[in-house]
Amino acid sequence: MPEPKKQDNSTLFLKKSLRVKALRELSEPVVMETHGGYGKLFGFCYSHLKQGIVFEKRPERSAKLAKQRPGWAVYEADCETALRAGVGGHLPVNFVDFDPYGGPWLVIDAFFAGIQPTVPQLVFAVNDGLPQVVQMNKAWHTEGLEAAVQHFGNAAIFENYLDICKWMMAEKAARAGYALRRWTGYLCGFNHHIAHYAAVLERTT
Repeated sequence: MPEPKKQDNSTLFLKKSLRVKALRELSEPVVMETHGGYGKLFGFCYSHLKQGIVFEKRPERSAKLAKQRPGWAVYEADCETALRAGVGGHLPVNFVDFDPYGGPWLVIDAFFAGIQPTVPQLVFAVNDGLPQVVQMNKAWHTEGLEAAVQHFGNAAIFENYLDICKWMMAEKAARAGYALRRWTGYLCGFNHHIAHYAAVLERTT
């Protein structure tokens, strides 16, 4: 899957703000970070939480995360593979922070497939690097966007990306027994190559 050549780290404040606001949706958040990185967002948003789950596949980073959050479950693993295997299902996760370098949709699918959540309310905070890819008219061969391309057509993806993300989230949530109740999203970063969005899902079954 094509990815941006340079990582845009200019949006950290916006990522922090989105997550702080999204956390207010829950009285007792149980957080999962799918891509822990260097732990910057933990320091800004999650350090007050005694337990949670984080994935990071790079050994030097996962070691740092383990020292940073001794009460959390820290997995040195590819999050998509681990989630599909149900890793992290020991906690009633109700807040998921998706912060990949690239697209989030395969990881979101893995979360629903492996964890099979049943909590009454589920909040997602997402950093999505696909706008740069779809702006180059490459949505048609980007993993995770197949259903959107089939439904809307390749040419429509970039101009309507946030609306399409909302549609995709609602579709995936419905298949997992949830309804999309609230949504916010915006484009940011250099040339609007990054999308941030948050979704509040409620259990319907």
